[in-house]
Amino acid sequence: MHCPVCLGLQTTSFMVAGERRYWRCGQCEARFLDPDHFLSSEHEYNHYLLHENDTGDLGYRAFLAKLANPLLEKLQPVSSGLDYGCGPGPALAVMLTEAGHQVNLFDPYFHNDAQVLKGRYDFITCSETAEHFYRPWEEFHRLDSMLNNGAWLAIMTCFQTDDAAFQRWYYRRDPTHVVFYRQRTFAWLAKRFGWRCEFPVKDVALMQKMSGGAGVEFGLSDTT
Repeated sequence: MHCPVCLGLQTTSFMVAGERRYWRCGQCEARFLDPDHFLSSEHEYNHYLLHENDTGDLGYRAFLAKLANPLLEKLQPVSSGLDYGCGPGPALAVMLTEAGHQVNLFDPYFHNDAQVLKGRYDFITCSETAEHFYRPWEEFHRLDSMLNNGAWLAIMTCFQTDDAAFQRWYYRRDPTHVVFYRQRTFAWLAKRFGWRCEFPVKDVALMQKMSGGAGVEFGLSDTT
């Protein structure tokens, strides 16, 4: 079993929870669902329709501000960006546009415009999306190819820290969540891609593409 995040073979069976089998990677420390339990496209789409992503919802905006605020501190005026996996209500893109930036949208179900994937961007946001990646390694390669030198990849997902709590963890119980990252997982990816990596707040990773893939820096607080 290859790890879908790093393609490593240092994988071991982790646990069976809710009749679904999960694996653990010893290289990047990701936990991931066995592909035999992936939903069909139809069931996945129907589940996404249950999400409430109202662009005017102040509570939802406050949640997205965890990612938006530290990212905005990094951006130059009128930067160009892509909201990757924006869902049916691209509230984050609206917030960044209101701050003066230009934001394209992509989502395989709700904004499936392949043309925007041919662009290069000053920033890419990936909010509550990376946990849905069936092939994370390929997705991160794609995202890296769309970043200008010096550009930022901003990811928000609930970091997995406690193996003992995994079975009852609400994030695991979402049937569309198939991969779970730790800070060390993103640190591994940063080193592999030559990104500079920061964790400004809980569950947020900011990664900057460095010219020539050099100058990787990261700090870790998750040691569990």
